[in-house]
Amino acid sequence: MYILSRTEEMLLISVWKLQDEAYGLSIRTHFSELVGKEMSVGATYIPLERLKKQGFLESWESEPTEKRGGRSKRFYRLTAEGINALSRVKSIHDRAWTGLPNLIFNKSE
Repeated sequence: MYILSRTEEMLLISVWKLQDEAYGLSIRTHFSELVGKEMSVGATYIPLERLKKQGFLESWESEPTEKRGGRSKRFYRLTAEGINALSRVKSIHDRAWTGLPNLIFNKSE
């Protein structure tokens, strides 16, 4: 059983959250908002392509638009295997956190 890395998990979550608006820049922006850190272009597209090769994502090109200078966008969508992978990792997280004491942080320290 393959367990997603944290980056792969957050990218799949971003694709799932964005649904029909899941293309490179929107995924990168959503990921950066989730983790509070800017993600480079390469750090976005390399794992997206790896997730695609593993069968967790599928992609397609939009029609070229004048607004984009005649370029198209590459959109992504989770496959059934991608949904299963997210479900597995969520289940692992839930089991790992079950029964742990609440984390309480004293902000004055």
